[in-house]
Amino acid sequence: QVRLLESGGGLAQPGGSLRLSCAAVGVKVSVALRVGWYRQAPGKQRDLVATMARDGSTDYADSVKGRFTLSRDNAENTVYLQMNNLQPEDTAVYYCNANYGEEADIWGQGTQVTVSS
Repeated sequence: QVRLLESGGGLAQPGGSLRLSCAAVGVKVSVALRVGWYRQAPGKQRDLVATMARDGSTDYADSVKGRFTLSRDNAENTVYLQMNNLQPEDTAVYYCNANYGEEADIWGQGTQVTVSS
């Protein structure tokens, strides 16, 4: 069964850090066209946070540039999102995504990140 298993969400204070993990089961992240993270705040659409192409090149939303780092560990078959200097506006449900083409777009179940003092 193909799944993306997310972990690492939780509560952080402003200025704090969290690391999200996305472990792939049944697929290899190393051959995905793109892997990455999206987030959805209450009442808002799901937006891109960071994405990595197969060649390792990355793109980040302007709002997280310089604070978040996306990485991929092929040996662990896991994608990570290191989030530093978290702000209240980063509060959202974060979803891992792996794309293998038009007919194979895989999503995780989501993990809640709350930034509050």
